[in-house]
Amino acid sequence: MLPTSKSTSQELAIPVKRQNKLVKFLNSKKVVPYIFVSPFILSFLLFSLYPSIKAIIMSFQQVLPGQTTFIGVSNYSRVFNPTFLKALSNTSIYVILTVIILVITPIVLAVLLDSKIVKFKTFFRASLFLPALASTIVSGMVFRLMFGETDTAAANQIMNWLGLGSVDWRYNAWSGMFLMVLLCSWRWMGVNILYFLAALQNVPKELYEAAEIDGASTIKKFYYVTLPFLKPVTIFVTTISVIHGFRMFEESFVFWEAGSPGNIGLTVVGYLYQQGIQQNDMGFGAAIGVVLMLIIFVVSFIQLILTGAFKKEDA
Repeated sequence: MLPTSKSTSQELAIPVKRQNKLVKFLNSKKVVPYIFVSPFILSFLLFSLYPSIKAIIMSFQQVLPGQTTFIGVSNYSRVFNPTFLKALSNTSIYVILTVIILVITPIVLAVLLDSKIVKFKTFFRASLFLPALASTIVSGMVFRLMFGETDTAAANQIMNWLGLGSVDWRYNAWSGMFLMVLLCSWRWMGVNILYFLAALQNVPKELYEAAEIDGASTIKKFYYVTLPFLKPVTIFVTTISVIHGFRMFEESFVFWEAGSPGNIGLTVVGYLYQQGIQQNDMGFGAAIGVVLMLIIFVVSFIQLILTGAFKKEDA
């Protein structure tokens, strides 16, 4: 017997009802937030948490081609050697300098760009942001040409014109650090300026008007009105600058591929690369990475405490 039209319509209605229930479930307020954050959660699990767990496990092993042996904390006992301490010292100086430059200078420039004094604001914002789009390797090669050791290099021509003489930029400790900090500051200055410019849009104009009525100077308005509203963004920029500073590798590698003289440009990540990849000591490299992760966590946690990030705002 052929099915009746009534039974056919009932059978078709069942999948439609199930589909409607599924759509309604996916569009519910309890489910939608998890759908939106699921890409981040999946990427975090696959590309951050899983590699971190594997690195911690590997740090207790001796990894050879086709052979893995558990050796306890032997890799960690080798970490704090003079070379690592030199790399940690270089990285710490680099972090301090870049944090100071990439927090204070963008605040000042953002306030200037947000004021009525500067014309062609869009042009300056785009010009300052463009370096962030350039590759670190390409930018580093340009910097290597500009700061070459010959008298014809652009930087040495300026130094000779000032009567200071040529400088071996990549072979002195102070100049090597200067090159790394300069390259990092040039690339990320515009990004941080945009962060602070976005925060400045949330400052109520009425507060400036009230401060002017009370006779406050420009410096006092900046200190008592602008800076408090910039505090959340300042904490954010400082935190990411600290993390990126300790994780720095490209700025050092682009100037000294095979190693810097006297390790003047060696960083912790560069030392990890040398031992883990070049020397094929993956277990020791993993131990260096775990120690670096702990250093970043401790320094970031202390920085957040000092800046009052964990304090509840007064109602």
